[in-house]
Amino acid sequence: MGPELKRKLDYSDYLATPDDGKRYEIVEGELYVTPAPSGTHQRISGRLERQIADFFHARSLGEMLHAPIDVILTSGDIVQPDIVVVSNPLQVSKRGIEGAPLLVAEILSPSTRERDQGLKARRYAELGVQHYWIVDPEARRLDCYRLEAGAFKHVAQAEGDAELEHPAWEGLALDLAALWRQP
Repeated sequence: MGPELKRKLDYSDYLATPDDGKRYEIVEGELYVTPAPSGTHQRISGRLERQIADFFHARSLGEMLHAPIDVILTSGDIVQPDIVVVSNPLQVSKRGIEGAPLLVAEILSPSTRERDQGLKARRYAELGVQHYWIVDPEARRLDCYRLEAGAFKHVAQAEGDAELEHPAWEGLALDLAALWRQP
């Protein structure tokens, strides 16, 4: 009789993924592989990162980190969100971020759109991520969700060249025009 196959993958399996430039994630014990992000995706990410970092760091509310960084939610849920904010510096370890961060932002791409809006959003809520933002470059829209009673509640949205003032953090005004601007 041959070796028994694992039914669910875990952190030890994640450590065995190749270093080939692709993004590997395990969600609910299942492996997902996506290609490296596009240049447009990276521009938007970098611009949003600066706005988030400026706000959170200046007020000592948290630390902003960006992909690639492992966020280890459980042994069977290891993700690499585009942008992460932790309010507890002890969550940052040699392995990555341990436990649910304060904020996760995902920038949609054709290969991740469905998973980011469905499976990962559900798992982030189940595992205690307090704030989840979805950036949609095609629609030029930012949607913000806050965890309430175990599920995400939509709390803010802006699109186009608008400015989004986030209700959870006084003074956090995100300039969407800066995200979409061409170089």
